[in-house]
Amino acid sequence: MKKKLFALLMAGVMVLSLAACGGDKKTDEPANTDAPGTEEPATTEAECPLNLGYDVETGTEAHGPYWDEWSDMTDEELYEKAKEEAAAGADTINVYATSSKMLKVVDKWNETYPELKLEVSDLDSDEVLSKAQIENETGNITADVLQTKDVNGNVFFEYYSQGIIEPFYPRDICSHIDEENLTFSYPLYASQAFWYYNTEAFPDGQPITSWWQIIEKNEDGSQKYRLYTKEIGQETAYLSLFASFINYSDEMAQSYKDVYGEDLEYTYDASQFPFEVPENNAGVEYLWRFSQAKMTFIGDGDELVLAVHNSTADDPALALASAGKIGNRDESGYNIAWCTNLTPYNALLNVESMFAVAGCDNPAGARLFIRFVTGGADGKSGGLKPFSKEGNWMLRDDVEDDWNPEKLADLGARANDLDAIYWNYPNVQDMWTLWLNQNPNM
Repeated sequence: MKKKLFALLMAGVMVLSLAACGGDKKTDEPANTDAPGTEEPATTEAECPLNLGYDVETGTEAHGPYWDEWSDMTDEELYEKAKEEAAAGADTINVYATSSKMLKVVDKWNETYPELKLEVSDLDSDEVLSKAQIENETGNITADVLQTKDVNGNVFFEYYSQGIIEPFYPRDICSHIDEENLTFSYPLYASQAFWYYNTEAFPDGQPITSWWQIIEKNEDGSQKYRLYTKEIGQETAYLSLFASFINYSDEMAQSYKDVYGEDLEYTYDASQFPFEVPENNAGVEYLWRFSQAKMTFIGDGDELVLAVHNSTADDPALALASAGKIGNRDESGYNIAWCTNLTPYNALLNVESMFAVAGCDNPAGARLFIRFVTGGADGKSGGLKPFSKEGNWMLRDDVEDDWNPEKLADLGARANDLDAIYWNYPNVQDMWTLWLNQNPNM
């Protein structure tokens, strides 16, 4: 009950804080004077730490893209301002990044902007956020830019609200990105996880078309596929995916009926939890059944796909791993391929995003770097090159990611709905943990 109460309290706090913040979200549309809540905003933008809070013109919570005074500045204008910042003593633009590939951007940056020193710190995702939070709390802000991903809403709902980061959406570049991929952050690139199968064992193509078939059983009750994955409960992205199945339970139920020609039977026990679990929810049923399957947890992605490579038609295996592990096919000769377009959807997009740090010493330099690393005005700055590998998709429509064998739109993934997942995530984590501990096969 404490967890549910906390979630409800947090929801109330967020609603109140969002309603109190009169952000300056500029739009090209005329103000809607009939919209509720637009008459007298309680605070000004300067008084509100949440820049991405409440749209006074429409009376709604504001998501991206979010336009401000930085959005229409060109590379040249930002460069001049960044040089002024450097001359005033802020001589280093500091980037906290979760990808080691960000280090490979430095040389191209120095070649393009020799007067601006760049320092990249390669950290894990927890370090990126915790260091930025500590710096904000102590007033000793070092970071100018953060690069990380938000798969369960933690960054969007907590770090914006604390005034640790602030959005930056360059309008010209955003015109080349689908708006659904701008809702919660400004993207660097997108990736996803796939189920891998053995191409030698299944020469005619992937053996499954639905998530339900992954946990399918033979007539004798034995499991059809050996399953390999990282421990779901320790992988935020995977838990978020399962949370999304609960949010889209109707689609999960329809997928089951399409495969088996009959309605899904619900077998989970919701009474085991100190919070409300929805009844007859196909996503919950899937979580329960998957948690009771026989699985092998392997922390290393290369070893996961190796297990698939070593499997046979008589003893087939599937492994859930990041898209980039497909590189083992060419580098190591593995007989592996992605399972694509699984119903109801293949995966959630994991978007690596760029954030400006609130109160940093180099606000112009930070935004110049964000533009640079995401391709610049024409997509040809060179900043994207280190991230251009198979399994990463650029979300700009003017950048051709010909290193991937298939287009992102053809793979069956969908954008992450962090609004829904954030509030559902803690309970899903508890459900998984309890049910996994009841698994007789583990």
